Amino acid sequence: MSQHQRQPNLDTVTTINEDGSRYVIHPSDVKGKFTIMRRLTAWVLVAVYIITPWIKIGDHPIVFFDVQKLQFHLFGLTLFAGDMWMMMFLIIGGAFTLFVLSAVVGRVWCGWYCPYTVFLEHVYRRVERWIDGDSVKRRKLDKAPWKGAKIMKRVLKWGFYLIISLILANVFLSYFISIPELWSHMKSGPLDHIKEFIFIVAFTAVFTFMFGWFREQFCIILCPYGRFQSALTDDDTITVTYDYKRGEPRGKKTKKQLVDKMVGDCIDCRRCVSVCPTGIDIRNGIQLECVACSSCIDACNNIMTKIGKPKGLIRYDSNNGIETGKKKVLRPRLYLYAFFIVLGASVLTLSVFNKFRPFQVDVARVPGTSYVSNQDGVRNLFTLEVSNKRHEPLTFKFDGEGPAEIQFSKVGDMIIQPLETKKCTVRVYTSRDGYDGAKDISFVVTGEDGSAIVKEARFTGPNVYQYQQQFENNNNDKPEKNSQ
Repeated sequence: MSQHQRQPNLDTVTTINEDGSRYVIHPSDVKGKFTIMRRLTAWVLVAVYIITPWIKIGDHPIVFFDVQKLQFHLFGLTLFAGDMWMMMFLIIGGAFTLFVLSAVVGRVWCGWYCPYTVFLEHVYRRVERWIDGDSVKRRKLDKAPWKGAKIMKRVLKWGFYLIISLILANVFLSYFISIPELWSHMKSGPLDHIKEFIFIVAFTAVFTFMFGWFREQFCIILCPYGRFQSALTDDDTITVTYDYKRGEPRGKKTKKQLVDKMVGDCIDCRRCVSVCPTGIDIRNGIQLECVACSSCIDACNNIMTKIGKPKGLIRYDSNNGIETGKKKVLRPRLYLYAFFIVLGASVLTLSVFNKFRPFQVDVARVPGTSYVSNQDGVRNLFTLEVSNKRHEPLTFKFDGEGPAEIQFSKVGDMIIQPLETKKCTVRVYTSRDGYDGAKDISFVVTGEDGSAIVKEARFTGPNVYQYQQQFENNNNDKPEKNSQ
């Protein structure tokens, strides 16, 4: 496998050699204001990822997916399984927000905030640079024979990868079973909690593989965002851009050329290529592999400072900005995206106020029979399930609504503890003389604050004529069960 630094082009992907084998990219380190800002941003995001499961509002972490109870705790708000419809609005809203961000500043999400980039560039690659050295030493080490020094460094590096991946996998699991429960499981041994153990092993392996070997290939091959960014950006999108008007023609400069100002500022040092984490040449224009990480900006600015030229040969700008010197941020597509965001937010707000209640009610027919009929009448059995979404005990009252001939068994006040669910069986019945076919009925559960949830159901029974004839002609008192 060739390990020399390849010349990127627009016809092939840099990470794949001509024979189809993997070309390993070893980006050089770079210093500059954008690199410092990205690193600080990454440290904050990693800290948020690790600390979030420890921060509580009430009795639960601020972000907690309780898979056992099918509850989602988000900044003090508890969502049950029946509230997951609200997640659709959040996901769609997040998508349109990303569309707006992409239309304005391109793939800045990928280079600055994407969790994959954050862990890869600011955790795993920092470990690699610490153990294997700079890009030149890493390429040299790749070509070196498998002997003592190389084996030791490989074992040390992949050992650190496994430890970091294990920590990240455990933190990820804590979003689903909470820190105290995770700690309890860790102390009791893997075989006592085999599902959690398999989860940890699987995600440790996935993280190690993705961040240790697959790396930038995920952004280039698997991530769909780069595929449709061309539909989200235009010539006014501000992203990492090479000023070809100022930089061309590129190449090493003679003193006479510099004095006569007959050449561009780009000296073709390829420093922008050597620091690129996906191996592209930004001077070829905007490309699918570019994640707008700004490493090439810092690298080029450092070179411009050394040769006495103004910074900004590579900078955050738009194609129209390079061409005309004017930037146009507000444009029709942004108004369209903003309209859909406001529309979605409005619908979500109205839905929350109209449909979201501090409790949830589910009504289901008792399994095994649709109705029971005998000479006394017809009855249906229903299971009433009430879930308290609040973090304090609540008292609920039950009532049934339907035709006058249909009666409901009495259910006393239900006191339900915080975030718990109670079930009770409700008998709905009518006398033989009062039965004249199936009827629509309703179950009404009212909370302490006066809010009520109404659940509709169907009172069913046998064929009216056959039911009446059965007891009038045969005078048969034996109960009969039917299932529909």
